[in-house]
Amino acid sequence: MRAVIQRVSNASVSVEEAVISSIQSGLLIFLGVEAADDPTDIEWLTRKITSLRIFEDPEGRMNRSLLDTGGSALVVSQFTLHASTRKGNRPSFIRAASSEHSEPLYEQFCAVLSAHLEREVERGRFGAMMGVSLVNDGPVTILIDSRNRE
Repeated sequence: MRAVIQRVSNASVSVEEAVISSIQSGLLIFLGVEAADDPTDIEWLTRKITSLRIFEDPEGRMNRSLLDTGGSALVVSQFTLHASTRKGNRPSFIRAASSEHSEPLYEQFCAVLSAHLEREVERGRFGAMMGVSLVNDGPVTILIDSRNRE
């Protein structure tokens, strides 16, 4: 499971030009699921994300987590996070899980993240063509891969 996490001042998701989700200060999380992913990846990744100390403390240092700040979260499914550009110029998405495998894991990820935060998280619409708008705060953008637990 791969996640691109962006600290945002605000973010929103639109489908067919209608805003379906939006947040103020918090994290925009793009989530990619691969065929080998299972619920253990969800537990590890949600704990990692909620505990990341990437929000500023009163001294201006990145020392606070999403749990500490009470910030919001918006999760957007994005299979292209598993693109391989190894051969040629056209990306291959062979490692990305099928929607039959990835949609339940996406939904479970959102539910577990909500449980850790003790509040609902906003969501994109799985499988839809979405427009994502955001103001990256910092900018702070971090890539986390559950297959490479550094």
